Amino acid sequence: MRIGQVAELAGVSVRALRYYEEQGLLVAERTAGGQRHYPPSAVERVRFIQNLYAAGLGSRAVLQILPCVEHGLLTDEMHERLLAERARVQAQLEELTATRDKLDEVIRLGEAYRADPARCARAS
Repeated sequence: MRIGQVAELAGVSVRALRYYEEQGLLVAERTAGGQRHYPPSAVERVRFIQNLYAAGLGSRAVLQILPCVEHGLLTDEMHERLLAERARVQAQLEELTATRDKLDEVIRLGEAYRADPARCARAS
């Protein structure tokens, strides 16, 4: 696959793919004309990298984690690091879930007021 195809399918910019290559997170073969060529698995890899970044991990951490994911190579130190990152992500999820639940309640209240505008005037 060419760089534009991978970028489109993975939902990232071509610039992001070039950055991933610079960081050693993604490898492309080069054609005789110098164009990058990626295997189909690059799309899923890029999505996974994006998820790791979204979870707050930096390039260095992602670079260390990728071999563990791909080859099952896991040192004790990396195992502890992954457990800590998982706990941090879980805490983020719980916080986001609580925020979503509060928003749902506000939306329900807002719908009740929209259904009965006089109720809103009485509540003021």
